[in-house]
Amino acid sequence: MNYAVIARISGVLAIIFALSLCGPLAVAVWYQEPVLTHLLIPMGGTLVLGLLLWSAGYRAAERVSHRDGFLIVAVFWALLSLLGTWPLMLGAHVSMLDALFESVSAFTTTGATIFTGLDGFPKSILFYRQQMQWLGGMGLVVLGVAVLPMLGIGGMQLYKAEAPGPMKEEKFTPRLVDTAKALWTIYLGLTVSCAIGYWIAGMTPFDAIATACPRYQPVDFPPTTQAWAFITTRQLRLWPFCS
Repeated sequence: MNYAVIARISGVLAIIFALSLCGPLAVAVWYQEPVLTHLLIPMGGTLVLGLLLWSAGYRAAERVSHRDGFLIVAVFWALLSLLGTWPLMLGAHVSMLDALFESVSAFTTTGATIFTGLDGFPKSILFYRQQMQWLGGMGLVVLGVAVLPMLGIGGMQLYKAEAPGPMKEEKFTPRLVDTAKALWTIYLGLTVSCAIGYWIAGMTPFDAIATACPRYQPVDFPPTTQAWAFITTRQLRLWPFCS
């Protein structure tokens, strides 16, 4: 078991997650929320942790075995669920257990939630919940597969460990990095088209984007109570399938 390469790749994925918090941070700035520490502290802490893990395996061998791949995916999803609780604890003022439940539910696209009174939450936290489920829908590990070749690390074993079903040996393109990029491009395109449809139908831009983010998951979080009532119309329920 190559623990150095496991630490290095886990560090890269943690850095990607830290950078993903720029989205909720931009929402907080746009809506002029008075406090940004609920995002800046987790972003800084996760970034430092990622850099430490990456530096610990800096001289690790490039090859990733099957066992390494499965362990990296298992370790990172557990780590990601824990790191995901941080902004929720600070921004939503909930206990660690409640935040962990919400984080695991989001990243696994389960859709179960313990949050009530969503309209009273900061917009940045509401967007963060939706973004977590959006990232979990395709898999942050698959996103990392597109980045790892830039660092001289093969990602095939990670892809096999992360991808479900019997087709994990198949690649849509000759290069795995191109496959990962193609999957994320399609996923992003579907999300954008769904958001545009909701906006045209009368949703606010925030509700349209936040509702579209997890819309292609088995079960999704409602961003706000008002948005949830809005999408109960037949036309909006069918829109994700049309797009």
